[in-house]
Amino acid sequence: MRLIAIGTSGSFPGPTSAASCYLLEADDGGRTHRILLDLGSGALGALQAHCSPAQIDAVVLSHLHPDHCLDVTGLYVHRSYDPDFYFDTGEPGGGRERVPVWGPVGTERRLTAAYHTEPGLSPCAEQAHDTDLSTMFEFHDITPGASFSVGPFSIEAFLVDHPVEAYALRVTGPGGGVLTYSGDSDACEALVAAAREADVFLCEAAFQEDRDTVRGIHLTGLRAGRVAADAGARSLVLTHIPPWTDTGTVRTEAAGEFDGPIGVAAPGASWTIDPAPAAGR
Repeated sequence: MRLIAIGTSGSFPGPTSAASCYLLEADDGGRTHRILLDLGSGALGALQAHCSPAQIDAVVLSHLHPDHCLDVTGLYVHRSYDPDFYFDTGEPGGGRERVPVWGPVGTERRLTAAYHTEPGLSPCAEQAHDTDLSTMFEFHDITPGASFSVGPFSIEAFLVDHPVEAYALRVTGPGGGVLTYSGDSDACEALVAAAREADVFLCEAAFQEDRDTVRGIHLTGLRAGRVAADAGARSLVLTHIPPWTDTGTVRTEAAGEFDGPIGVAAPGASWTIDPAPAAGR
């Protein structure tokens, strides 16, 4: 299983990165399967440096803040009007299969509201039509404790601490390697459970100790490191660091709590996720 960072900026796109988006790839059954964990603001553009949006098999959304989901609306446009498909039939989508989109209850309604625009005073208002994202996407609800499969990927959802319904996602690849993606979360027992002995723990660290004191929203580097240590994670990759948070500071904070390998996600960085040797578990 391969992890490629597409967008790593926290809360909004930064000067060198789109907002949250991570591409997972795995070879199985004679082809490469691709899913996205989140598709936040600006990420659809960056994704195209790595694959065509037409090659995405599914999208899994940790939660419905714009920096984690908004570019699904752009994917809808691509699925509808890509000329390679549209001009074959003259119909949106060109007869392609719908893409599964997994997200919290209300995902379809949330994304429809983000995409749809009333025609207002347009002199071409007769060209307007209702927005029906279900023509291109097959929506599925994530609920606490849910387990589901997308191709060769097995995914478990853990409800974590954030001001809106949000899930940490534990993904097991076809070779048995485990990635845990925190989504947005403060430290909580569910996040520790999600990251238990993960080969790669991709964890947000948006806050800094002594500066950001509010709880129940985001992790600091220190708390991310502590969760990784408590979970016995094999490695920690910090991400979702907004432009106003110092990367070196949160990495140093994490290193004070976690003695395993620590990386910082950047657009284009990639990891091969294999299971740890049995003796190392």
